[in-house]
Amino acid sequence: MPTQVVLFDLGGVLIELGGVDRFGGLIGEADESEIWRIWLTSYWVRRFERGQCSREEFAGGMVAEHGLTVGAEAFLEQFLNWPQGLIPGALDLVANLASHVRPACLSNTNELHWNEQIDAPLVQTMFETRFLSHEIGLVKPDREIFEHVVEGLGCAPAEVMFLDDNQLNVEAARSVGLDAHRVTGVEDSRRLLAMHGLLR
Repeated sequence: MPTQVVLFDLGGVLIELGGVDRFGGLIGEADESEIWRIWLTSYWVRRFERGQCSREEFAGGMVAEHGLTVGAEAFLEQFLNWPQGLIPGALDLVANLASHVRPACLSNTNELHWNEQIDAPLVQTMFETRFLSHEIGLVKPDREIFEHVVEGLGCAPAEVMFLDDNQLNVEAARSVGLDAHRVTGVEDSRRLLAMHGLLR
């Protein structure tokens, strides 16, 4: 079934992320896959990225949930800077998708990062079709978010190529029928899209 939509994750694919190591340092965990598991299953992360609490509630909850040695205000200041701007070539990659393919994005994000991160104005103009966790009240890797995206796109799951840097999200997307691939960064994404004939 030919690809109709390329669905991009943002952090780790198009946006440089510095938060994984920083969060690992705060919780005393060095294994990246375990850090991601803890992050994706955190009660307060899931609440904040579903738009269900304020940034102040999120920060206080994270300090308490994980026994952090920094205060809520200091954690929030660090957290704002975890996204470190668009990876070089990200804008061109999305702009140079083949003409028959629709670009879209699916991101676990929050009002703080979406509105105030470095390059926020650019990121906000990259996609006409976007699915942001804090706006739709759903988060990866839950099955419901992928079902919601497929319904919103109006095509078959197999017609959607999904690029994400996290294997948990890739596996969840595949379980719904998306053509999901784990990629890290722009060049990795470019190679995959070129291999499938999805670039101009």
